[in-house]
Amino acid sequence: MIPLLAEAAQTIAGLSGNFTLGIAGAGAAIGIGLIGMKAVEAVGRNPTATGKVLTLSIIGMALAESIAIYALLTVFLGG
Repeated sequence: MIPLLAEAAQTIAGLSGNFTLGIAGAGAAIGIGLIGMKAVEAVGRNPTATGKVLTLSIIGMALAESIAIYALLTVFLGG
């Protein structure tokens, strides 16, 4: 009985990790999409600010992507 419960707990932990990674990946993808959308909109309104907008959007996208990387590390390291 105990090995069966241990196996069930491992399966649930794996599903929880997969769910966490999926939610974090979806959130990062939505965030990056919104940042890109607003960056293109900002450049459309003020083309002379392209360099500043590009720099800020790359930083924002990197921060949004770091959430997915943290979730990936959490899943694989079992934290």
